[in-house]
Amino acid sequence: MLDQHDLILCSGTLFGHPLREKIRAAAENGYAGITLWPEDVGQAHSEGLSDADIRQLLADHGQVVVDMDPLLDWTPQARPKPGEAVVAITPEHEFYAIAEAFGARSLNVVQGFGKQLDLDRAAEDLAGVCDRAKEHGLIVTLEFLPWSGIPNAAVALDLVQRTGRGNATVLVDTWHWFRGGADLGMLKTLPGTLVGSVQLNDATATGPADMMLESMQNRLMPGAGSIPIAEVVRVLDAIGSTAPIGVEVFHESHGRMDASEVARRAAEATRRVLAQARG
Repeated sequence: MLDQHDLILCSGTLFGHPLREKIRAAAENGYAGITLWPEDVGQAHSEGLSDADIRQLLADHGQVVVDMDPLLDWTPQARPKPGEAVVAITPEHEFYAIAEAFGARSLNVVQGFGKQLDLDRAAEDLAGVCDRAKEHGLIVTLEFLPWSGIPNAAVALDLVQRTGRGNATVLVDTWHWFRGGADLGMLKTLPGTLVGSVQLNDATATGPADMMLESMQNRLMPGAGSIPIAEVVRVLDAIGSTAPIGVEVFHESHGRMDASEVARRAAEATRRVLAQARG
């Protein structure tokens, strides 16, 4: 069982690198597991790796698959409008195939498109995802994004509780929390048992005009910016969160760097912040 003392290498930190390099980099730098995007699996298949080959790579490097990220098409309200910039949208059933193939722990749900939600309808749709995910032994983590209809931890918690499902949880990402108001008091209202995953990263004090672009291309290593990450970790510990600690640092330069070097810097930075938080 993974817990708050386990460090997880999020796929986005090594965006642009093949899956075999991500697995190797995680193992070389003391991570307990990785997260997967469907594109990671598709890229590995294009290299000729089978699911069995990927399972063997994971086993050989002592890695497990933690989160799968991101389920975008979970409610009709959050589908892109005609002409809206679109990223790859993976059907829900493909996530379950990945979970079955690699023993994933959780499925991350985000509102990738649109700025509003009917929360009653969204809760029904999220409950449906939770029911289907449960059939595959998965918890569901709902991630809040500051530009969406789920802009902060309070709204995410409300939606999770409305589902009435025992496998519905909240994902806390420090970048999204910071750009969404940086309210420590709001985090303190989260029941620790409903924090499913944590992702650490940092940011400058002043946000850019395009938050989405910064989120995907210019996050900072933990401790390199203005987010009070140590305080966030102390709050998560105080509320009883046992979620593993992911490191998700999207940066446009990482794809040009050695994968293990990026993972090393991310691990060292995160461990310094955790040591500061926990003494």
